[in-house]
Amino acid sequence: MPGPSPELVQQLYSTPPDRFVAARDEAVAEARRAGDPATARQIARLRRPTVAAWLVNLLAIRRPDLVADLVQLAESLRSAQRELRGSRLRELSAQRRAAVGALVAEVRKLAAKESGAPSAGKLPLAEVEATLNAALSDTEVAEQVQAGRLLRAASYAGFGEVPRPQLRLVTGGEEEEEERRPRKEAGRAPAQRAPGDRAAERAAERAERAARAERARQRRALERELAKARTDQERAEGELADAAQAERDGATALDDIETELAELERRRAVAEQELSRAKLARRGAERTLTAARRRTGEVEAAMEALEAEEEGAAGTGGGEAD
Repeated sequence: MPGPSPELVQQLYSTPPDRFVAARDEAVAEARRAGDPATARQIARLRRPTVAAWLVNLLAIRRPDLVADLVQLAESLRSAQRELRGSRLRELSAQRRAAVGALVAEVRKLAAKESGAPSAGKLPLAEVEATLNAALSDTEVAEQVQAGRLLRAASYAGFGEVPRPQLRLVTGGEEEEEERRPRKEAGRAPAQRAPGDRAAERAAERAERAARAERARQRRALERELAKARTDQERAEGELADAAQAERDGATALDDIETELAELERRRAVAEQELSRAKLARRGAERTLTAARRRTGEVEAAMEALEAEEEGAAGTGGGEAD
């Protein structure tokens, strides 16, 4: 099935966002000139990434080895979480923080080498870091990051680690004793707390739950608005790309027509010159014909005069003989 080459897509998604649309439109025009409208349409559907997504794509394209290491670390983290291996998980979590920090530093270096990239102070490195952390926790985000075709930054709303008390239940020894100690303290707590304190704590817990629910509701509402805004943006970008392409097609058609008109004007001028030369040649031929006819008449008259003279001379000679 025809389509843009992976090299072209990689080139587009490593282009700074402020030059992405121009580069994409040029690729669309080139595909059309090559007689491949299907590929041109597929290229036109490629969407411009945000600056943060572009930085992550740049990292995946320029340093795929580092991103591969990140994906491998993510798999190790998920394995440790599934098996509830506390010590291993803490070790991997430290590696995660170090790896993400190193990748963010590498992104800063790559951006500094790109012409037209924002200055270091304007780089959305917090969004880059959030996206890399999301890739460590979400396999789908990790695949998008590794493909180098991310359109916008990602974040992870879940928990990257299993809660610590649950981990201590399976590690044994000293940590198991530490786990039992909070339960003992919790068992003694009701006798030490006044009823008013417990009521206040319950009220505070209810207020906190209500606040969390409200924040979750606001987040969902904002996510819906963001999704709608992004859809509208993509639609507007598509319409702009189509309109710009239609404008370029119209300009090309007009140029072709003007070129044809110029050629016709040139041919008309040549034809007019040839007609003028033909008229001059006809007039010259007419004058030559007139002169030839006049000369023919003169010669014919001279011949007639000569014949008459010869006939007269012949008659005179006959009379003398008689």
